[in-house]
Amino acid sequence: MKVKYNRVSTIEQNLDRQDNFKGLTYADKCSGSVAFADRTEASKLLANEEVTEVLVTSIDRLGRNTIDIMQTIQGFTERGINVISQKEGLRTIVDGKENPVAKMMIGILGTLAEFELTRIKERQAEGIAKAKTKGAYTGRSKGSTESIDAFTNKKSTQAILRYLKQGYSINNTAKLSETSTGSVKKVKKMIKEGMLAF
Repeated sequence: MKVKYNRVSTIEQNLDRQDNFKGLTYADKCSGSVAFADRTEASKLLANEEVTEVLVTSIDRLGRNTIDIMQTIQGFTERGINVISQKEGLRTIVDGKENPVAKMMIGILGTLAEFELTRIKERQAEGIAKAKTKGAYTGRSKGSTESIDAFTNKKSTQAILRYLKQGYSINNTAKLSETSTGSVKKVKKMIKEGMLAF
């Protein structure tokens, strides 16, 4: 059975751009740093014993940690499951045998994805540091339990980000996301200060 696996970050929100596949699709909305086996839909895929091929739009959909990507693909290969990456044009199994060229390329691509994740975290940390020097960022208020990650992963924040990306004004974004203009302004400020990826 040929299946497709999709993953988008909670910020991207758009699974449609990855999905023109007509068969069974497993789709997760989570960070690429979450181990493949720990993802809700990915774990269901791993449990499906009828799978013979897994189609992904690009290797970084499997993860942004080289070791996790390699272990995931190795696990599929050991079960005789061919992983096909559309963007890179790679097939992990060719004529019933492991493709050594694909294995090498996947290692390189996984390293690049991991590097990019590190850069995103560095930019976020730089943004927070700059905001702190300006007195614009003081961290959580006393008694507050909401971290930046928790705020980012809220449905309302994700909706705001989605409409802002589409170019809507603050007022229209607030209406469409069913939030306040204050919340939209907060998200815009966090984007400007580098605390939220956009």
